[in-house]
Amino acid sequence: MYSIDETEWQNKVTDTVVQKLTHQQTYNFITLATLNEEIQRRRTFAIISHPDAGKTTLTEKLLLFGGAIHIAGAVKSNKIKKTATSDWMEIEKQRGISVATSVMGFNYGDYKINILDTPGHQDFAEDTYRTLTAVDSVIIVVDVAKGVEMQTRKLMEVCRMRNTPVIIFVNKLDREGRDPFDILDELESELKISVRPLSWPINIGERFKGVYNIYENTLDLFQPDKQKVTERIEIADINDPRIDEMVGERDAAKLREDLELIDGVYPEFEVEPYLDGKLAPVFFGSALNTFGVKELLDCFVKIAPSPKPVIAEERQINPDENDFSGFVFKIHANMDPNHRSCIAFVKVCSGKFERNANYRHIRSGKTMRFAAPTAFMAQKKSIVDEAYPGDIVGIPDTGNFKIGDTLTAGETIHFKGLPSFSPEMFKYIENTDPMKAKQLDKGLRQLMDEGVAQLFTNQFNGRKIVGTVGQLQFEVIQYRLLHEYGAQCRWEPVSLYKACWIESDDPKALESFKKRKHQFMATDTQGRDVFLADSNYVLQMARTDFPKITFHFSSEF
Repeated sequence: MYSIDETEWQNKVTDTVVQKLTHQQTYNFITLATLNEEIQRRRTFAIISHPDAGKTTLTEKLLLFGGAIHIAGAVKSNKIKKTATSDWMEIEKQRGISVATSVMGFNYGDYKINILDTPGHQDFAEDTYRTLTAVDSVIIVVDVAKGVEMQTRKLMEVCRMRNTPVIIFVNKLDREGRDPFDILDELESELKISVRPLSWPINIGERFKGVYNIYENTLDLFQPDKQKVTERIEIADINDPRIDEMVGERDAAKLREDLELIDGVYPEFEVEPYLDGKLAPVFFGSALNTFGVKELLDCFVKIAPSPKPVIAEERQINPDENDFSGFVFKIHANMDPNHRSCIAFVKVCSGKFERNANYRHIRSGKTMRFAAPTAFMAQKKSIVDEAYPGDIVGIPDTGNFKIGDTLTAGETIHFKGLPSFSPEMFKYIENTDPMKAKQLDKGLRQLMDEGVAQLFTNQFNGRKIVGTVGQLQFEVIQYRLLHEYGAQCRWEPVSLYKACWIESDDPKALESFKKRKHQFMATDTQGRDVFLADSNYVLQMARTDFPKITFHFSSEF
């Protein structure tokens, strides 16, 4: 009797199955494999810090290593008449600060890296909060002299709420600063996260000699140079006598003592606690002198997460799903001063985004096609044919998009977590040139769509009120209206304490409230009712007197 062994039988069955696969199934299999491969090589992260900690300089040096730029220009140097690549707006160049989130993408080895360089100034914190919803991990920059500052604490709270993995870069080691162990203690107590150094400095300030890379067992000797990368020496063992030759016996002995103390005090580095947002690896260096940056980048691409699932109101969206989905987390007007156009920044959450494909805009229900989607290098744009989860795509916007909008291949889903918060400062905005009323209206509308500030129209007298988080935003709005739209405005004081969005299940109670408080009622840009309380006492009394009215302090409800 004819017999067949098990291996041969399995091969015959496999051949039969393969033969029966349709071309579509084979195509889907190949597409899914490509999608998974592209997802695994993506790293999308934000760089956050307190102003002037060196965040934008670090961004530029990361671009240098990725080959995205070829000259590193000092942000505030008078000798090099070149500003940071990510600070491209005219007002950013003048002030030496970032006032808008910049998006930059480049390849580094086998990885595709998307950096979002955020504003550090607290007046633009809302832009940074929204940006953190579009990234999978974060690098926090801390100045070795100043340590953890207030804005860094606030941003860390947002990361903690979302369990976002964090790496810390302690910057400016070539300047006098705090003892590294004191910095580590402060990071743990102020940011409320466990830390683990993966590199360690040899002295600091004028005596700074370099960094020992604990993660890769290498010694990096410091040579102040803004353009070149410092020499790296492979070390087999911390007791290698070459260390004594390179840094001197005294500093070598201190380094060995410090590393022994680190191993005794801090837990061994493991990737899982880092990915869970419970452990922050710490690197030391000098971004301005291109020192310690490559070590940070090499470790980051290995341990940082690829795009993660995103929670929508209806369900969890996994990046490896076949169908495209994404959300608008930022809108920017006038990226190109020669073309007065808006760009909507879309974070791809799942599937593959394709140029000229039909996608559904969930809020409006319209089907849209995008002929010129772009990828970014700060304000420089290039048209892309496809994008994968983790990528940021720029879509030309003629007024169709609002922050938080969802785009899909057809499914009705709503991504969440992009609220506007109640402003803290208010001013009337007045047109100083009646001939430019149209320009002022267009400029205001586009800047408000960006989320730079919030616009309320007083229902009592029809005057427009701009609400912001800080004073600097008023200056930025006035400057951009003049230089980007040719519209002049002036600010007039208005004494207000808080803007509250109101709603009620009882239409009569709502109508009664609006009649009683008609002088303090306004509408926002979406036509929703807003109560402008002029003091905390008035707000508390209103909440007591009108129990059927619900007061919201963020626009997402």
